[in-house]
Amino acid sequence: MQATCVFSLRSRHRLAFLAAASLLFAPPAGAAEVKRNDLSAEDITRVEHITRPTTDFSKPERYEAMPGGAATSRNPVNPDAFSHASANLAFSEEENFKLGNALFRKLWVSSPSSTQASDGLGPLFNARACQNCHLKDGRGRPPEGNADATSMFLRLARPARTSEERQAVTDLKVVNFPDATYGAQLQDMAVPGVAAEGRVVITYTEEPVTLAGGEIITLRKPQYSVADLNYGPLGIDTTLSPRIANPMIGMGLIEAIAAADILAKADPDDRDGDGISGRAARARDHRTGELKLGRFGWKAQNASVRDQSSSAFAGDLGISTPDTPRHWGDCTEAQEECRSMQNGVQTRLGNTEAPDPVLDLVTFYSENLAVPARRDVDAPEVLKGKSLFYGAGCIACHTPKYVTRRNAANKAQAFQLIWPYSDFLLHDMGEGLADGQQVGDATGREWRTPPLWGIGLTDEVNGHTFFLHDGRARNLTEAILWHGGEAESARNAFASMTPEARQHLIRFLESL
Repeated sequence: MQATCVFSLRSRHRLAFLAAASLLFAPPAGAAEVKRNDLSAEDITRVEHITRPTTDFSKPERYEAMPGGAATSRNPVNPDAFSHASANLAFSEEENFKLGNALFRKLWVSSPSSTQASDGLGPLFNARACQNCHLKDGRGRPPEGNADATSMFLRLARPARTSEERQAVTDLKVVNFPDATYGAQLQDMAVPGVAAEGRVVITYTEEPVTLAGGEIITLRKPQYSVADLNYGPLGIDTTLSPRIANPMIGMGLIEAIAAADILAKADPDDRDGDGISGRAARARDHRTGELKLGRFGWKAQNASVRDQSSSAFAGDLGISTPDTPRHWGDCTEAQEECRSMQNGVQTRLGNTEAPDPVLDLVTFYSENLAVPARRDVDAPEVLKGKSLFYGAGCIACHTPKYVTRRNAANKAQAFQLIWPYSDFLLHDMGEGLADGQQVGDATGREWRTPPLWGIGLTDEVNGHTFFLHDGRARNLTEAILWHGGEAESARNAFASMTPEARQHLIRFLESL
């Protein structure tokens, strides 16, 4: 077992880290998360046994076809495969899921408007609805040809310049410092009367890679810039970090994983010498300011689904919520016209543009989008690929399975055996994937291990196979070959396999 409340593997050299973690997460809520206390002694034994990585690849593991536990969707595979509710959701909660779905798809409009419950968009924004970025609740893509950049944007940030600023990041009073003029992300859309900030420009260079057996794969290396800037130049030290929208499935289950199980995988100083030094990210709860374990976002900058949702409302749509009450979204003080525009607050409804229960319902919907059932788990080529995936060391970061907390907030997520294939830690992925942008605890070379469940349905749901944080990889093979840093050994193992073996490993990933 890789991550249990009793620290079964690598336990001796991690005790010091876990002790420090009790100070890392501020009490009372954070400290309680460090040590798993939701399991009986009998439960601990059961969980340790069932989450231990398999060594038998002759047949599927028990329950492997149900990656989301009892919440797994068994609906037919089609473009709506990511849009179903948790299969075990209580009947009384189905209405909240449907209302949340409607709000997730809702098109917001600029103020003032006759549709008073829907105005407040922007004034600068990247999309008019959550669904526009997470099309069919799936994965975003970089703009190709004449396509727009709706499901991809650029994060903007500069490094700390003074000791006081560096300390502010260390203390997580801020995660970084936005561009003085353009804010925390480039907004390529705007309401009437306001100029959009600019547009992203991507150029690619091709880099051939020769694999064992003579196969040549061409990787495309992107370079990013901004054109048509309407508010002057970017800061001289502002970094550009492209991000595509992540799939929405299984988020409530991820939040239900015991923090102790994630922390037990962390080895920040690589004390066991295996070259893997995953680090736990800290994040501040948007409502309470408490330090918690970061789980969501490309750099694990958010601790909860709710925090991830409120950040998207403010940053992507320019809509204020009770948790992030910025009526002007990402407009900076340098953008006076933007700041002076009328907002969409309707006092009879609340003091933000998306007052309660809007954020509650969108959060509930996001927490309960089901993980689809696996396909072909017993196919011989899939089982061979699974063996190769494990043998190459991929599971050092892509932890196969967990058992969620017994005391999860929603019974649909409680005490479920799930298979996300992620440790949810920060890892140095090498210079090739580095964006040079610090986000809280994450350095400019670090990324959170993304979960792999559902990855094989990307083409079915979203009509493309672009992967990694910026969609540079055009298929799973390219995505693996971009791995560097802590993942270089696994990448090299894949590259040195026979062509047939590589096909088996890809086939396994396509079954997830």
